Amino acid sequence: MKDQYLAIFFICGGLFSIFCAIMDYDWFIKHSKAWIFLKLFGRTGTRIFYVILGIIVIMCGIMMIVTGKAS
Repeated sequence: MKDQYLAIFFICGGLFSIFCAIMDYDWFIKHSKAWIFLKLFGRTGTRIFYVILGIIVIMCGIMMIVTGKAS
């Protein structure tokens, strides 16, 4: 049961990342821990990076549920 909560947490975190990147929230994109991505990719590239990262995190959560690791 604890693993199901972890899988749901992954899915919600991925959705949050995608939503904030699409909405272009300053507090999310300009976070102090994201400065390296802003410097490397620029603002648009950072937003794309966070969308891709969100998709990967969602896929990990789904795989946890499908493979039975979250049961």
